[in-house]
Amino acid sequence: MIRKDPVLEHEWHPVAIAADVSDTPKQVIVLGEKVVIFRTKQGVKAMKDLCIHRGVPLSLGRVDNDEIVCAYHGWRYDGEGQCVCIPALPKSQAIPLKAKTQTYLCQERYGFVWVCLGEPREDYPPLEGKIEEGLLPIWMGPYPVQASAPRVIENFLDVSHLMFVHEGLLGDSEFAEINDYNVHQVDGALVTDEIVVYQPDPDGRGIGVDNRYIYEIYTPCCVKLVKGSEGSDEIFHLFLIVLPETETTCTAFMLQLRNYAPDVPDQVFIDFQNTLLEQDKRIVEEQKPELLPLDLQAELHLKCDRVAIAYRRRLKELGVTIGTE
Repeated sequence: MIRKDPVLEHEWHPVAIAADVSDTPKQVIVLGEKVVIFRTKQGVKAMKDLCIHRGVPLSLGRVDNDEIVCAYHGWRYDGEGQCVCIPALPKSQAIPLKAKTQTYLCQERYGFVWVCLGEPREDYPPLEGKIEEGLLPIWMGPYPVQASAPRVIENFLDVSHLMFVHEGLLGDSEFAEINDYNVHQVDGALVTDEIVVYQPDPDGRGIGVDNRYIYEIYTPCCVKLVKGSEGSDEIFHLFLIVLPETETTCTAFMLQLRNYAPDVPDQVFIDFQNTLLEQDKRIVEEQKPELLPLDLQAELHLKCDRVAIAYRRRLKELGVTIGTE
């Protein structure tokens, strides 16, 4: 049984790229809860993936006239989770009021579908006000990972692994030294100073540069990388938003934004990111302990780990329990 998380329960979580959601029911897992999502004329709906009658997942059924129909006995539920038709029940009898399934807050925004299981702390998901207009977007994912969401986030924030896990692409082991930097609080977010990294092929185009990284941490499961090189007007932003499914499994989504290479097919950047994700998964899926230690004495830390230290401290201050120990 997954632990109830007093923080993540009230956060907006990405469950799918919006373009991938249709009127075909789809099961997703949010903090251990099985949820069914489907598109209607009124927008995307999210509800507990369970027919109240005999416990069959509604995601096995179909959507008809904006109602989800259970595959077992044909019970129909409207977008509010209320059962509106029981085929086996005589038409003269009223449908029991308790014949309903729980619904969840759901919204389609920034190219993703988001679900909140509790009472959201904010009206909008964490990308609100953080996306620079005029940049070319690419939505990436889903990337299922057999590791805890905090482990995946921390790996994204770990600059000193680039020269070894992604050698020849995001780093070179002959240039592994990391300049000193600090982490600051800016409008509630954690933001690093610039970190300079030599990268042979930072985005799949095969152009080596000294890139300057700035990491921004917004929520326990939403972070951003701002990348640029001296003397260049190229802008590159990469958001990582992770859906915690269980204590040790999650699904990652990414939104890349850039102002260059408009003629390069999106698939070039997607294939490049897919390669990086596979390289990262090989590491994070084998890390021990599986849950991210929030006790800073549990592991050895260096100056180059300051952003990871700041992230762990933030999780501990907030009281995040899922995926941590």
